[in-house]
Amino acid sequence: MKLSMIMPVYNEAATLEKILNKVLAVGAVTELVVVDDGSTDDSLKIAKKFKRNLSKKDRKRLKIFSKENEGKGSAVRYGLEKVSGDYVLIQDADLEYDPQDLAPMIKALEKDGVEVVFGSRFLGPHSNLLFWHRVGNLFLNLFINILYDTTLSDMETCYKLVPTDLMRELNLKANKFDLEPEITCKILKKGINIFEVPISYVGRGFEEGKKITWKDGLGAFWTIFKMKLTNN
Repeated sequence: MKLSMIMPVYNEAATLEKILNKVLAVGAVTELVVVDDGSTDDSLKIAKKFKRNLSKKDRKRLKIFSKENEGKGSAVRYGLEKVSGDYVLIQDADLEYDPQDLAPMIKALEKDGVEVVFGSRFLGPHSNLLFWHRVGNLFLNLFINILYDTTLSDMETCYKLVPTDLMRELNLKANKFDLEPEITCKILKKGINIFEVPISYVGRGFEEGKKITWKDGLGAFWTIFKMKLTNN
């Protein structure tokens, strides 16, 4: 199986080199597509310098693109046009998610009937989370479970391992953080069961660069509701 990772980047100069090293240390990742979403810091410069210092083999694995700032969803959709792997997964450019957790997610694909795997932060070990973010996640999970008759524990997770062809068939429209509920809802509407695997999570605060806010939570709520009412 060829696994492509899409890494949307916006002003992550402080963590970018470290997370690039972590991803490329995972042999299962055959392709890493970095999409700089109009960063105003040195993120793009750091990524290009990092690539120049790689071995020839790893330089082929790492592809770097840049575009004007439109949001995480826009960067992921752009990256989806560039990937060539059988499966695709999104990797944030901070250090909240650990690429070492990919192994059990990939292993789960060997189970009969498993096509899509989500890494759940709430089933696995994690550092203390921002209280209102946790409340928001609980509410959004409950809402999606009621509307779509499922039992997901972490529909907002960044770690969604999905066949590339399926991800493209979803015809994603989101430009910002509403990407996560859009992916989840469209997969569930296709009648595909989502298999969850515990992953670790080390959350960061706003002072460390966290960007998602309560406004994004409202956007996620509206996306879930809208997806249920439409045929998109």
